[in-house]
Amino acid sequence: MQFALQLAGVAAQEIMPRFQHSEVEHKADGTPVTEADTESERVMRQLIRETFPDHGIMGEEQADVKASSEYTWVLDPIDGTASFALGLPTFGTLVALLRHGHPVLGVINMPALKETVYAELGKGCWALNKAGSLERQTVSNRVRKLDTAYVSSTGLYNSDVDPRIGSDTFTMTGLIQKAGKFRFIGDCIQHAMVIRGEIDAAFDTMMNPWDNAAIIPCVLEAGGLISDGHGNTNDLVHAESLLCSASRDLHDEILATIKRK
Repeated sequence: MQFALQLAGVAAQEIMPRFQHSEVEHKADGTPVTEADTESERVMRQLIRETFPDHGIMGEEQADVKASSEYTWVLDPIDGTASFALGLPTFGTLVALLRHGHPVLGVINMPALKETVYAELGKGCWALNKAGSLERQTVSNRVRKLDTAYVSSTGLYNSDVDPRIGSDTFTMTGLIQKAGKFRFIGDCIQHAMVIRGEIDAAFDTMMNPWDNAAIIPCVLEAGGLISDGHGNTNDLVHAESLLCSASRDLHDEILATIKRK
């Protein structure tokens, strides 16, 4: 775990001097990328190669490095590049370690907020805040029904509102209408807020391995529920959507609500 936190730290050293001072370009798929994305991933990869040369590396900004080792690091240098590019502090660096393809630890570091959430399987989920206080994290048990729940999403991609990206669409209008309170908080911070018991559920309709891997152990170790948007729990690292919730009843009700009729 200390090495994973070290990776997030060296990434922050590249990211924060560029925060609110970074030009935005666009990749072939239309998603934004900045120098902070590419440089922070570069230094993390370099440190992994120097420390664990036999480990594999999977990241958003560079090609995967396949290795014979049972371990693979999964990196998202800036989850929420759109927020970063707008000068908003609601972005984070995601670091995960897979063993035989399964996430065994994850770090969600939000350097602009000076907050870090991390977990290792079997050892609980913890948060370090800007005051330097370390506290164990558990999801909220205050609600079990959608009509009293605080729910967030990143956007309306792959939904009945914006189905253009893919055919695997979800009924987001129903979720927005039925939730007690709904906000577009977005990206890794919304999952961190579920983990910390601040909101009750977070749903992303368009995900990749580097988006998922770090979140999975954090949610599970905080006592939360996690699946894709269809309720599947197998191979969540490669899930194309991700739902985390604070209770089984709430999770099941959201799944029923977003199911495409």
